[in-house]
Amino acid sequence: MPDNVKTFRGLHKGTPLLRLPNAWDAGSAALIARLGAAAIATSSAGVAWALGYPDGRVLPIDEAIGAAARIMRVVAVPVTIDIENGYSDDPRTVADNVIRLVELGVAGINIEDGPDKPTILAAKIDAIRNVVSKAGSDLFINARTDVFLASLVEKPKLVEESVTRANLYARSGADGIFLPGVSTPADIKAIVANISLPLNVMALAGLADAEALGKLGIRRLSAGSGIAQVLWAKAEELAKGFLETGRSDSLGESSMPYRQLQSLFPK
Repeated sequence: MPDNVKTFRGLHKGTPLLRLPNAWDAGSAALIARLGAAAIATSSAGVAWALGYPDGRVLPIDEAIGAAARIMRVVAVPVTIDIENGYSDDPRTVADNVIRLVELGVAGINIEDGPDKPTILAAKIDAIRNVVSKAGSDLFINARTDVFLASLVEKPKLVEESVTRANLYARSGADGIFLPGVSTPADIKAIVANISLPLNVMALAGLADAEALGKLGIRRLSAGSGIAQVLWAKAEELAKGFLETGRSDSLGESSMPYRQLQSLFPK
């Protein structure tokens, strides 16, 4: 759906910055879309947990594709899927995985370097761009680098390394740069001033609000796995209380009405 990609790409160019409260399954995606989100992004960790897998590149690709298909069925806004490292070390295999998502109509992907050499992610991005182009389609590729999040280099070199990787991924065909872990205004300003692509950051305790981030040049703010983690904690609290006391009162407190939930989903 090239129009969806065009719309999604445009969301990274204006103000206010694009806010993405990441979904973890079709239900959460439908809820977030109903709240007026301009686009839906997934949390790879949230999706993995919902499907019974740990986060960290172990989710089977068919499970990832299935989750994406279910989300596409219930929302009409652009959807971007976090595919971790593409679920393979081989660029061609990653490109083949991604074209399956393109065929579903997704507007974008997140793909990460993590502990891998940056040249590996660059080769994957290049392969994805070539395959998508040959298919006569389009895709917003958001390249995630974990320089800050995983402290991949010494602290004084974090900004320089982030800029180097961002520009490498841009030359390979990335449309955006996702830099989870960066939080100080000085670091953000230095990075924005030296890259050509829109910068995406992840919500963290102590991070400035969306308005302030927009003034710093940020174009996209992601919740990451934060919302899913809060809900898992709440589910644990409720289930533990029910197991210990068998009381029903807590289950009716602050719950979403059945009819409201039903209305989220097409028949």
